[in-house]
Formats: sequence, structure tokens, C-alpha cells
Amino acid sequence: MTVDPPTTASLFTGLSAFPLTPLADDRLDERSFARQIERLAGAGVDSITVLGSTGSYAYLTSEERARAAALAVANAGTTPVFVGVGALRTSQVLANVRSAEDAGARGILLAPMTYQPLTADDVYGLFGTVAEATELPVIVYDNPGTTRFEFTTELYGRIAELPGIASIKIPGVPADPGEARTRVDEIRAVVPGHVTIGVSGDASAAAGLNAGCDTWYSVIGGTLPDVALKISRAAREGRGADAVAESARLAPLWGLFAEFGGSLRVVAAIAEHLGLAPERCLPLPIQGLSEAQRSRVADVVRDLGLDG
Repeated sequence: MTVDPPTTASLFTGLSAFPLTPLADDRLDERSFARQIERLAGAGVDSITVLGSTGSYAYLTSEERARAAALAVANAGTTPVFVGVGALRTSQVLANVRSAEDAGARGILLAPMTYQPLTADDVYGLFGTVAEATELPVIVYDNPGTTRFEFTTELYGRIAELPGIASIKIPGVPADPGEARTRVDEIRAVVPGHVTIGVSGDASAAAGLNAGCDTWYSVIGGTLPDVALKISRAAREGRGADAVAESARLAPLWGLFAEFGGSLRVVAAIAEHLGLAPERCLPLPIQGLSEAQRSRVADVVRDLGLDG
């Protein structure tokens, strides 16, 4: 059965927060994870996406992923939960889809994971198989920094025509407002009207939202939801300058993301600093930041007033 597009489209707008999946002694820290979910729901985020790249999905067993999905839905209240289902083999993806369905997820997030390089037809076939196998709406997850697969605009269009495709999570847009608008318009021109466009790359979120993106799929929103909501709500209410100003205020944080090779290690250090996750919560072999680097992260958090 095909999900009715107008009904599902509103789910995939606003701020979707991507929490960590913290580990303790190489096991899912269920208490910390549940507390994170409750905190996000209490903050009023529009949706919660678990087991994205911030949630370290690729490092977890199928059993851990199923448990995380169940915990997320159980602790999110009325906030919609989307669950990442990406895996190397299609059969594994489908098993993760079934776990998300069993948990009560409202949608799934699918990235084309790869060891051998994938072709466009490989990826189209993957999404087609998943779309046929589930009634849950699907978010197309374009994250070349981790998957090493780059979508073309043409491939967005092909996949978006499949039944059940609800949203496309694109990489960060250009900082220049005109260039950002051009990029979003290019994508909008090839996808059906019910498919929302969501920006990622937190530093460019304000630019993407002001350029017409419907959603912010947010790393920082999973750990610091209040500051992410300031940006998201300002943009949605037509206060684009306020969204840009708030994002600019966070420049020291975005700078740490760039300096330390991405957002994951920085966000984990913030969560640990705030007591939201146990120390060294990332899955090995990811070491996380050094003590000196953690100290710098803590200083930025304090200087920006994000630890209150």
C-alpha cells in the first residue's frame, strides 16, 4: 500500500534531531539513550531521527539497532521517530526495516552503504526494493562524507518517483543565498511536490532553510535542541536574518566541526561534558577527541552559553 503523500509530507518538516547512540563498555547505554530521547521530545523538536550517522548505526548489531528503535519510540511520547536502516546488504536493510516497523517508527532513513563502489542503478534498485517492502515513508539519506556515494540531481528525481519516498536529506548548501536558492530549486524541479527537501551540514542549515528547504536534519539538534530550534523556528517564521545571525553566533562550534574532521566526535564530547552520555561513548575504533581537544570543546560550549 502506498502512503498518502499529503498526509506524510508534514511529518518531514521543521527540525529533525539526530541523537547519539551512546555506548558504555561496548554496549548500548539504554538509560542514557532513553534520557536523550525524552529530552528531545520535551524540547519540542518536530521529529527525532535515530540511528543516523550521528547515531553510529553502521557500528551496531541488528539486535542493538532493534533495541534502540524500540527505546526511541517508547520514550518519544507523541514526537515522530524515524529510524535509520542502512546496511551493506539489501537483506540486512530489510531486516532493519522490519525492526523499525515493529518498534512503531513513523518513517525510515536509508543511506546506500558501500564497501564495493555502488552505481546509480544499484542505489535506485535498493530504494525500489525497500519502497516495495514497507508502508513506512522513506527518507533518502545523501551523506557522501560517510558513505562515499554521491547522488546526482537526476538520481534524486528517479528515486523520488518511487512510491513511499517522502523526503531527501541533502548535503550542505552553498553559503551564498543566491547559490543556495539555485541549488534547492534545481532539486525541487525534479522531485514530486509531496517530497520534502531537508538540509544537513549544520553550519549551512540557516542558508538551506532560507533557500527553501523544508527540514533541517540536525546533528546538533540531537544534543543541543534549544539552540537548533532557535535557528529552525526563525527560518520557518520568515525571520531569515535571525536564523543567519544565530548560526553565525555558533561559528566557533562549526569551526570545531571542521577542525576535528566532522561533527560526530565534537557532539560526543559535548554530550559527555553535559552528562548526557558516558565517557568515551563512541564505538571503537573511533577514539573520540583527546583531552586537550575536549577541553577546547568545553570552553566553546561555556563561552556560547550552551551548558545552561
